[in-house]
Amino acid sequence: MVSRVIPVDPFDLVVFGATGDLAQRKILPALFRRYCAGQIPKGTRIIGAARTAYSTEGFHQALSENLTQVLAADSYDPEELAGFLQILSYIPIDGNGEAGWPELNRRLSGAAPDRVRVFYFSVGPGLFGPLAERLHSYGLTNGATRIVVEKPFGHDLASARALNRILASHFEEGQIYRIDHYLGKETVQNLMAVRFGNMLFEPLWNSQYVDHIQITVAETVGVAGREDYYDRSGAMRDMMQNHLMQLLCLIAMEPPAKFDPDAVRDEKLKVIRALDPVEPYHIVRGQYNAAPGRAGETCDGGEDLNYRETVQDQRSSTESYIALKAHISNWRWAGTPFYLRTGKRLKARSSVINVLFKDAPHSIFGEEAGRHANHLKIRLQPNEGITLSVTIKEPGPGGMRLMDVPLDMSFAEALGPKGVDPADAYERLIMDVVRGNQTLFMRGDEVEAAWAWTDPIIAGWQARGDVPKPYEGGSTGPGDADLLMRRDNREWRGINP
Repeated sequence: MVSRVIPVDPFDLVVFGATGDLAQRKILPALFRRYCAGQIPKGTRIIGAARTAYSTEGFHQALSENLTQVLAADSYDPEELAGFLQILSYIPIDGNGEAGWPELNRRLSGAAPDRVRVFYFSVGPGLFGPLAERLHSYGLTNGATRIVVEKPFGHDLASARALNRILASHFEEGQIYRIDHYLGKETVQNLMAVRFGNMLFEPLWNSQYVDHIQITVAETVGVAGREDYYDRSGAMRDMMQNHLMQLLCLIAMEPPAKFDPDAVRDEKLKVIRALDPVEPYHIVRGQYNAAPGRAGETCDGGEDLNYRETVQDQRSSTESYIALKAHISNWRWAGTPFYLRTGKRLKARSSVINVLFKDAPHSIFGEEAGRHANHLKIRLQPNEGITLSVTIKEPGPGGMRLMDVPLDMSFAEALGPKGVDPADAYERLIMDVVRGNQTLFMRGDEVEAAWAWTDPIIAGWQARGDVPKPYEGGSTGPGDADLLMRRDNREWRGINP
């Protein structure tokens, strides 16, 4: 199997915050890989813009050095890099001032009025408004202008609404692309293909056949390097409200009438609005400590082992882990619990959706055969793929003994090594912006609905004065999260790489 690369028409793309970590680690390498794949044609202009006083040559040198660290040396050749740098330039610019804007206007002038023009806001939300205002005051927008904004999309419902108002005062909703890189992952998109492209699953995708669903996003890293942001946000705002919410929507939504951006996002919005409020006893918050015997140490590379020491606040009540039980009040999912968990400094890096089906209503094999139920495991990272557990007879002459075996499809094995080269999520999402496809991007009302569900949960534990439960770094999280499942006679699936 070979993936098809469909080139787009020449376009202009300006990356604000081009010297920042996200642009250097994800955005610019993603554009370079798409250039190497032949998807970005000659005539395209990519402009880096930031406050750093680089010349274009200095920016080229810094990016070249960075690419050697981010990308494998055998994934590109020097001629490809030289060609990419020819379409890449740099402008020092002040997002809050006027410096650099006349030069940006000059660089972008002379293009056809219908040429796609993308402005990527790889900056903090505080600069969204000033950038939008200057794009308009300097006449840099056209009918084919699109802006890309990174999370966080606000800190709560009020700030999300304010942010949406700022963007809406300068751009139409169809021009705004709120990017969540989780939606660009191959397996996340395959959720829709698996559900709506296979008759095998969709008839069973409801409370009659599904016992419960688990969504886990586990990270081994701590918060070092993001201390200020993370201690103001916590796992609920940083991960649950956006990444896990999007996974929940895709796994639970109704089939859209067609694979159309607004049709898909309409169904996702219905899921969020159908979520019940979460009871306090269905929430577990945690905060990591060092593993036994390692207090005061740091991991290789300076990574943190103790949350409070890292954020320099011994009284911090910010959660680095959260698990909760959610219910969706609609006909499809009434009575089926969704268990969501995410945390820092856990035992393995793993993003997995587990769909646990109910037991057969009656076993013809007797009690000695044990309990067996089908289990669909959707691995989002690091080893993308899908595993379906089915029940078979255990080999041998010892009677009818049952066992569960996996039907496993690893994307890397099934489609490689001569198959599809898996694109990074940012590669796919940026090219979707250029093509004008908003299917994998969040709409303003969707963002606000997610905050409307999240805010009361946060306000509740703040009013109660809840303190996160400590858990050891390198573990699976606080023990109370296991009790959350055991109360329902269930257990978490393992966190494995």
